Amino acid sequence: MPEVRHSPVAPTRAQWLAPGSAIDAHRHDDHQIVYAARGVLAVTTNAGAWVAPATRAIWIPAGTVHAHQAHGKLELHLVGLPTTENPLDLDRPTVLTVGPLLRELILAYTRRPHDDSPPRERLRAVLLDELRASPQQPLHLPAPRDPRLKALCAAFHANPADNRTLATLGKEVGASDRTLSRLFAADLGMSFPQWRTQLRLHHALLLLADETAVTKVAHLCGWSSASAFVDVFRRTFGHTPGAHRM
Repeated sequence: MPEVRHSPVAPTRAQWLAPGSAIDAHRHDDHQIVYAARGVLAVTTNAGAWVAPATRAIWIPAGTVHAHQAHGKLELHLVGLPTTENPLDLDRPTVLTVGPLLRELILAYTRRPHDDSPPRERLRAVLLDELRASPQQPLHLPAPRDPRLKALCAAFHANPADNRTLATLGKEVGASDRTLSRLFAADLGMSFPQWRTQLRLHHALLLLADETAVTKVAHLCGWSSASAFVDVFRRTFGHTPGAHRM
């Protein structure tokens, strides 16, 4: 990522971003929690992409170079934390579950005046307690390093509905299906079917944020039917794509 901007202190604030707008690559000396109360947020680093709807937040450790992309009208909430406060002891970007209480704490903390008053300090303490209890979610779409995987993954990013097998794809990138399977496990930490499902869910969230119809999202992302898509989406996020829009 060229021209990385350095902001020593991670901001704590709420702001709106228009659909398609972005915050260019930057880094902070503090940790940061990034939460989209409305719309869908995509965070990209050199290690891959993380995507979060309103039921998820993204933990960004201090020093991580990252960029933000808004999908749909984005209500963005940022919580900066000093390096001495790492409630989950995380050293890499991670998607966290945001339940009703944690959501309200984030909204209240980012909207209140930024002072050191006792009420604000108590709010901060409860926010950290809720973060410690927040489950981590495997919604990371890792970026490949091997040139063969890069070519293969680029094809799926361009067309998530691609249903070709690894054997067929291997002929195009010059590797056997066995070699590609080993590369997925070693380079991306997951199997090819797991990675492709993550990719499709990633794209589905972005399409839903742009108000694409559920049936069309299922088709564009490679599910055999809308019901199959709804089932996978509900098992992953705990609600249906229709409820996700609300």
